[in-house]
Amino acid sequence: MRLGEIITAGLLALLSLYFMYEASLNGFGYTRGSGPQGGFWPFWLSVGMLVSTGFVALNWFRGTSPASQSDEPVLDAFGRKTLFLVGGGIIGFVVLVDIVSMYGAVALFMLYYTKVLGGHSWWVTAPLVLVFPLMLFFFFEGLMQITMPTGMSFTDPVYDILYNIIY
Repeated sequence: MRLGEIITAGLLALLSLYFMYEASLNGFGYTRGSGPQGGFWPFWLSVGMLVSTGFVALNWFRGTSPASQSDEPVLDAFGRKTLFLVGGGIIGFVVLVDIVSMYGAVALFMLYYTKVLGGHSWWVTAPLVLVFPLMLFFFFEGLMQITMPTGMSFTDPVYDILYNIIY
């Protein structure tokens, strides 16, 4: 785990530097009278991430965290299985976005995560699968007016009904 901790911290530090660079292309300052520039929040959140990885590296160097004192492997058999199942679900989610829409992919991911991986009852799963994507739809499409991918044409009848509610 010791090696895994410092490698993960290093990769996250590099990722945060990349995010800071990308955010800085949109400006990360605060303009009086008009507010934050486009990259303000991503830049400063990435700075926070970089500082956090610095503390992880410091604890690793000093040997104060449990992971920095352990010679066990980062992932045991259960950890590899969990990584495969969760990572596979996320990859499936990304693939499904262009097929069943962003909100359909969210519903299917929630179904997979709560029912299949979590083993929850239908009384817990069904409301999450039905209500959460609808809340996201009305938040992004209605309130924020940000259009998400609508998938293939077979999803159009559902979107026609939902857009009629908003407009």
